[in-house]
Amino acid sequence: MSDIVYRDPTAPIDARVRDLLSRMTLREKVGQLNQRMYGWDAYRRTPDGGFELTDALYAETDRFEGLGALCGLQRADAWSGVEHGHGPGAQDGAALADLVQRHVVARSRLGIPALFVEEVPHGLMALDGTVLPVNLAIGATWDPALYERAAAHAAAELRARGGHVALVSALDIVRDPRWGRTEECFGEDPYLAARLTQALVRGMQGAGDVFAQDKAPVVLKHFAGQGATVGGRNSAESELGWRELHEIHLPAARAGVRAGAAAVMAAYNEVDGMPCSGNRALLTGLLREEWGFDGLVMADGLAVDRLARITGDKLSAGALALNSGVDLSLWDEGFTHLEEAVERGLVKETVLDAAVARVLRLKFRLGLFERQHTTASRPAGGAELSKDIARAAVTLLRNDGVLPVGPHVKRIAVLGPQAATTAHQSGDYTAPQRPGTGSSVLDALRRLAPPGLDIRHAPGCSLTGDDLSGIPAAIAQAAASDLAVLVLGGSSARTPGTAFDANGAALRAVSEMTCGEGVDLAGLRLGGAQYALLDAVVATGTPTAVVLVQGRPHLVPDSAPALFSAWYPGPWGGEAIAEVLLGLTEPAGRLPVSVPRSVAQLPVYYNHKDTEYGGYVDESAEPRYSFGHGLSYTSFAYGEPRPRGRTVEVDVTNTGPRYGRSVVQVYLRRLITRTWPRTLELCAFEGVGLAPGESRTVTLPLDGVSGTVEIRVAASAREALTAKGHSLTAPDDTPL
Repeated sequence: MSDIVYRDPTAPIDARVRDLLSRMTLREKVGQLNQRMYGWDAYRRTPDGGFELTDALYAETDRFEGLGALCGLQRADAWSGVEHGHGPGAQDGAALADLVQRHVVARSRLGIPALFVEEVPHGLMALDGTVLPVNLAIGATWDPALYERAAAHAAAELRARGGHVALVSALDIVRDPRWGRTEECFGEDPYLAARLTQALVRGMQGAGDVFAQDKAPVVLKHFAGQGATVGGRNSAESELGWRELHEIHLPAARAGVRAGAAAVMAAYNEVDGMPCSGNRALLTGLLREEWGFDGLVMADGLAVDRLARITGDKLSAGALALNSGVDLSLWDEGFTHLEEAVERGLVKETVLDAAVARVLRLKFRLGLFERQHTTASRPAGGAELSKDIARAAVTLLRNDGVLPVGPHVKRIAVLGPQAATTAHQSGDYTAPQRPGTGSSVLDALRRLAPPGLDIRHAPGCSLTGDDLSGIPAAIAQAAASDLAVLVLGGSSARTPGTAFDANGAALRAVSEMTCGEGVDLAGLRLGGAQYALLDAVVATGTPTAVVLVQGRPHLVPDSAPALFSAWYPGPWGGEAIAEVLLGLTEPAGRLPVSVPRSVAQLPVYYNHKDTEYGGYVDESAEPRYSFGHGLSYTSFAYGEPRPRGRTVEVDVTNTGPRYGRSVVQVYLRRLITRTWPRTLELCAFEGVGLAPGESRTVTLPLDGVSGTVEIRVAASAREALTAKGHSLTAPDDTPL
């Protein structure tokens, strides 16, 4: 056993933290709370293909005699400028991390290693990292177990590259799909988001206080209410009451904390007039004192410095954030002045010590003092796992008998700007892909089509703009075919010409970028030429199936007999789409968001407050497709629901000709309440796969249900409105 407790791996973590903290100077403590530089500025390639450290990294580690954390060492995208050829890939990413860590430890008087923090929004955002479908597609699977496996894989890839901490969007709830970050949300429902957040934490972190070498602490983004900004505008003001915050925007965070999440990220938005990074009632009163959270709170990029608009300068902004509950900054200047803030009495050193202790505790939980070099190996099977999620997310919204492709179809015209490309399938926060990665819809149909099925192609138009010159060729192909597959949608693909804010949000979208952080829309229409292409193809009389590759629900008329949403399905999404079109795979997705008829309806989420005056004179108030909706190639029948104490049972039968998966959804309607209720609230769900004629009894828990309620079991929120309800009374002390 070592005489120096913090170096003794057999000592309790809390004892090691106390011992190390007692040996640190004020300057060293402040350094542990700073995450100042962009990780990609810490290295450069050498002529022999290796890496060398930059003067910027030397200056940063000299400033505080070490380094608390470094974000984005492995990051690659248009903002960082890191691409294949000069950035770290799967073969040398771990070597780069080890090189930086050796320098940090050597520069630290006490040998304190750094936390390497990386974006893992839908897979590790690094060269050669496996790209998964975006969160909105994860929500469309309604399959927490599948997502837990994907999260575990992403964590293992992160650790194999020398990374430690995963930044993952999970807590934002879609309330206005014009918001460019809609794709980062699991959907519009708090219960669905809570279930998937639990799966995320369990998959990435595993069990126990000490992280295994293939597990990673997760930072849940964003706490809290960021999806509620007015007008769907990024970082705009929010009009959130405390009850709305608790009912809609906090359940996912609560579930993540209960599952053991190591950290949360304070959001940009304000709650009741105070930005989250300076909101003590939220970060300390609720998160720490009421919920008992003892993990780390990280600020979003440059959010601490924004508080200077309230405090008057960045020094006092840093003091406000620390006193409110932020432990670790991100690229801010404010936290660099904490030593002076302590000396001036703006911050008590005990408050500073508590934050430092949380940072150190995470480093000990990761075993960084014992294992400062990467030993984990990269996991296999990422592409297939990504494809599994893409298959499960494909959502069939309408089908007038056109699909799956039948034996009478001898020629298919594959049309549209998304048909022959993988560049726009992966969403925002995606690293550059090596040539040949993934599969487009066209390539996959050609590969999977049975012998004798002729596949033709014409793009027709671009994603954006009004150029109609390619439409005549598309019309010709459609008219000569038995089926037209029209692949339309949007794009979050960033290009080098995109202008970025200092925090990485797009300031000026170029090329075909129509979604993503900083790309908010006033409307939800596709590019103008896409509608002209749709009208022209349908007018040929050839049966048409429309596939939407998108990061938010777009407005598409009901003119084609079949309509899919594949969301952003990842690089291999083309194969998943082709399999569903050909009937090799069943469409299994269900809508995680309501699809509006027009932006004039917004907001159009299903769980609005109950009202007697729900309509418009000039337009229906109902969505075009409701939350939970999704068709199959077979049919299902639900028996009479049977409440059994804290559960409800329902018999589900496949009444059609094919195997299929139904998602049994349980909604509650509050009958007697102390406050005005919502029309419906999802409270349980379970997917069940059945062969033709097979029947199964599904038992769903009613945890979290309280008061006098009516339980309704249905296949979507719209069906639940007319489903027969079953009243029950649950104990009032059971929290919602």
